[in-house]
Amino acid sequence: MEYRYLGASGLKVPALSFGTATFGGKGDFFREWGDTDVASARRLVDICLDGGITMFDSADVYSIGTAESILGEAIKGRRDKVLLSTKATLRFDEEPNNVGSSRFHLIRSVEASLKRLNTDYIDLFQLHAFDAKTPIVETLSTLDAMVQAGKIRYIGVSNFSGWHLMKSLAIADQYAYTRYVAHQAYYSLIGRDYEFELMPLALDQGIGAVVWSPLGWGRLTGRVRRGQSLPEQSRLHRGKVGGPEVNDEYLYQVVDVLDEIAKETGKTIPQIALNWLLQRPTVSSIIIGARDETQLKQNLGAVGWNLTPEQVARLDAASALTPAYPYWHQRQHPERNPLPI
Repeated sequence: MEYRYLGASGLKVPALSFGTATFGGKGDFFREWGDTDVASARRLVDICLDGGITMFDSADVYSIGTAESILGEAIKGRRDKVLLSTKATLRFDEEPNNVGSSRFHLIRSVEASLKRLNTDYIDLFQLHAFDAKTPIVETLSTLDAMVQAGKIRYIGVSNFSGWHLMKSLAIADQYAYTRYVAHQAYYSLIGRDYEFELMPLALDQGIGAVVWSPLGWGRLTGRVRRGQSLPEQSRLHRGKVGGPEVNDEYLYQVVDVLDEIAKETGKTIPQIALNWLLQRPTVSSIIIGARDETQLKQNLGAVGWNLTPEQVARLDAASALTPAYPYWHQRQHPERNPLPI
């Protein structure tokens, strides 16, 4: 396993992390992801640790806290061998204050996560989304206090826009609060919006990308191909559970190139899609998920080798997007506005 610095911090994290959204299967949304129990989770953790995956990502809303509880049980007796990453901000239940990034909710969420994870500290705590209703100073001062108290080691965000993140970093600098070092963001061969603003910001400010859904919500598993029906068990049958819409022809042209490179390399489509991401600037770790041991072991094959520059260029061309304004205009003037990649 390759280990990389998490943004500008001194913490090294594995290039691949394991996501626990499949743990528990509570509620309609997460039931579609998986229902891994404690025994199965313990076995997946065993495989991860054997393969060098030492960071495990969760969130309080994953199966209404059950995913964190199962993870806590699965790592029992080996807390010192793992890095725990979790998140809060999204609505947890119907209680009026159990949502957002207020002091009230963050303290309550962290304390509850610590209990469910059966630990004294969280290695990486991230805001699951931007909260426009809570002053950023309130959020940052609360996180800073929990870092000083030793309950959190590093902090990050998830699903922020560029201005959300940059304003937060500026306020952190103004008041000497702990800085965000990670951005858990959606990024894949068929979801490259991250590159327009968030990647240049991350390069400039020392923010490491922790990538979620690197296989485009299951579209890059190798089971979706031109002229074939979706597999019966695919989440893509279920509307919103399939993530953002992707134009069919665009998807197929990317998969066609992945198929070509799979034949050249002897690697699987998911391994190639993950390896492409591992070569992108700012990527500190990619979160992989698995319902079973076979999926996990296959994803582990994404490390230990690299696509050639020519193969990367072919994938770049097949997956290229037309930038939104003002990024298309900026790209017309590379002399003063060079691209990060």
